Amino acid sequence: MAQWERLRELPAVYRQQLHELYDRDALPMDVRHYLSVWIEKQEWQRAARDHDLAMVLFQVLLENLDIQHSRFIQEESFLLQHNIRRYKQNFQRYLNDPCALASTILWFLEKEKEILQSAELAEQVKFLCVEQEAMETSSQQDLERKMAGLRNEVQCMEHAMLCLEEQQDEFDFKYQTHKMEDEAVKKEQVKVFQLLVNKLNECRKSSSFPNFSTLSDLNKLLDKAEHLIEILVKKELVDWQRRQQKSYIGAPDNVCLDQLENWFTCVAVSVFQVREFLGKLDELVGKVSYANDPVKTQKPALQKRADTLLKDLLKSSFVVETQPSMPQGKGPLVLRTNVQFSVKTRLLVKFPELNHSMKVNVSMDRYRRFNVLGTKTKALNMAESQSGGMVADFRHLISLSVTEELHIIYFDTVFEQKGLSVQLEASSLPVVIISNSSQQQSAWASVLWFNMLCQDTKDVMFFANSPAAPWPVFGEMLSWQFLSATKRGLNDTQLEMIAHKLFGKGQDYNTCKVAWSKFSKENTPDTFWVWFDGILVMVKTYLEDLWRDGHIMGFVSKGKEKSLLKKKQRGTFLLRFSESVIGGITFSWVDITITVQPFTKVDLSQIPFHEIIRNFQILEAENIPENPLLYLYPNTPKDEAFGKYYSDKSGGKGIKLYVLLTEGPVCRIKWSAVTIVAAKPAKNVEGPI
Repeated sequence: MAQWERLRELPAVYRQQLHELYDRDALPMDVRHYLSVWIEKQEWQRAARDHDLAMVLFQVLLENLDIQHSRFIQEESFLLQHNIRRYKQNFQRYLNDPCALASTILWFLEKEKEILQSAELAEQVKFLCVEQEAMETSSQQDLERKMAGLRNEVQCMEHAMLCLEEQQDEFDFKYQTHKMEDEAVKKEQVKVFQLLVNKLNECRKSSSFPNFSTLSDLNKLLDKAEHLIEILVKKELVDWQRRQQKSYIGAPDNVCLDQLENWFTCVAVSVFQVREFLGKLDELVGKVSYANDPVKTQKPALQKRADTLLKDLLKSSFVVETQPSMPQGKGPLVLRTNVQFSVKTRLLVKFPELNHSMKVNVSMDRYRRFNVLGTKTKALNMAESQSGGMVADFRHLISLSVTEELHIIYFDTVFEQKGLSVQLEASSLPVVIISNSSQQQSAWASVLWFNMLCQDTKDVMFFANSPAAPWPVFGEMLSWQFLSATKRGLNDTQLEMIAHKLFGKGQDYNTCKVAWSKFSKENTPDTFWVWFDGILVMVKTYLEDLWRDGHIMGFVSKGKEKSLLKKKQRGTFLLRFSESVIGGITFSWVDITITVQPFTKVDLSQIPFHEIIRNFQILEAENIPENPLLYLYPNTPKDEAFGKYYSDKSGGKGIKLYVLLTEGPVCRIKWSAVTIVAAKPAKNVEGPI
């Protein structure tokens, strides 16, 4: 199925991401939609480097727009005629730089793939976390029951307040009538009115009376609200914040805020209703009061408690839903000076009447010199959120100047509702600011390390004394990198090889720790992270399908490789990543002791790796070419494993890769696509290279 068609069939939350992606003028969604088939068939990556091809595609694009324009004239689609004509005029700006247009379209296609991958990953997560979800569901159900109980008690209190008001009105009517009667009758009714006052007093103050217990029940209501607020603020919100941290470094965690918003809103509405009940008591006391009236003595403390609970809830309800990221960045939380980035805040207490009325201000590092250009104030509104939440989406901010390693972006607003005014503040996770793309890899290492280990999201001095990472935590983070990039994480065997590389053989790895300096800041240019990230980039760019389908063992040492192949049938081979060449992959096979120089992005950008495996041959004695790669470890026939990737089922476009096996030391033989190292005695050295 075409990529555009797959995108249109995604769930609503991912279609919203698509709408947000095309909420810009570089490539209108109309053009992407009507020219989708043509766009997806073109070689935009090559056109981004080849001016002549880019110019041809530019001209064909304009011709296709003309065709669409003619079609809309026939269909009498006036608005679409106008739009297509305007789009064509806008594209004219690429006349002198068609490669820029190719790069732009390529960027949009890559972002579409990321949305598709996110949707596919979400589907896989459902199967990965069944047991965990069952536990979460049980906890959520318990919380839902408590929320329902709070709502029910508020409704009961609302009824009790009506009954209290009716009872007081009855007393007031009788008392006013009593004042107009003669003295003899008044004396007779004094005792009756005293009983009515006593009854009213009991209704106002305590739960001992069978029907009404206003002040006591209001106090119990606040007890339940306080218990729920503590759960929401100290557990549910903290858990979500930690899940969000981990999700930004690849963890397959659910960070949807809709459920939290429902809970926060439920409690807020309930406490606001308690405040209304207290206001109603004030009205009633204004009409009828007496000596030692419990409302006069107890109501101020209840009012203060209700306001305090609301403020605590509201201050925690303002959060950063989508952390800062650049449109073309490798990962979130790494920003580059003079490049736009976006960030989204959300208010978890959803009151429709506040739509567009609350203004959010943005600032960075208030106590240090740092500038942010762009729209610094936006209104919280429901139009920018797929779920209808109250959000402020800042999409066009630009950061200026670099000071220290970690920075925090702050947001503030004021909540004003029904006489309550609360100053709210939210802050982003720490971001790393870079000034050059060459710093991207190191910056992302900092983001990984911080969010893996630090739960104090305001600790900008974290790297002044960074803790070491326990291997179980560190290994899980490494697996997330592959899972988020390729939808397949690392298995225990692969993680064991990495642990062996880091700590040596024969240790209890669960007790080992990785220092920050070992991970990314050693004085050597090729740190562990440079090596690991080089592999990750290579797999993501050139080997994603092979990796996702489990054909690449990848992380396996030379010693382990020999042990695995030792007892296998002739022709059995496995694919592993190079331990010495950054971003390299090679293969080894049974019986022949040949070292094949690792293939890197230079090779893989010219010939797909599956074609290299398919057509790889060696020249043995008597110049007879032979392909030694027959069975993918442990015993899968090569064509069965890789056949579905072959572009030409008859033989791979005539490509033949030969290894000359010569006497003497290891020799390097260069071919137009690959560099291979081989050593084995042979005769009659000839053949195509």
